[in-house]
Amino acid sequence: QVQLVESGGGLVQPGGSLRLSCAASGSVSSIYAMVWHRQAPGKQREFVATITRGDTTNYSDSVKGRFTISRDDVKNTVYLQMNSLKPEDTAVYYCIAVCPGPDYWGQGTQVTVSS
Repeated sequence: QVQLVESGGGLVQPGGSLRLSCAASGSVSSIYAMVWHRQAPGKQREFVATITRGDTTNYSDSVKGRFTISRDDVKNTVYLQMNSLKPEDTAVYYCIAVCPGPDYWGQGTQVTVSS
């Protein structure tokens, strides 16, 4: 099993930055990709970004050029650097560990972009 703990959310003004962290523990060697999703109030959950074990990254069009996903294998942590934040980025952000068996989800961290 894999346990995930997200952190780094909070309140930020439009145009500001935040960095989310997702620390993994347990059977981390089974993880072959990490994904960030988000869910805004009243909206469906949507894909944000992913990074594979081979460091291939992919982003949704809505965050491309503003968000950067990265990882630190020593710390077993994945990061989501979010710049030029917009009010529409307000959501609960979840990290997901993609494994051969079931995927594992973190508890989520709230990001609020507001003046």
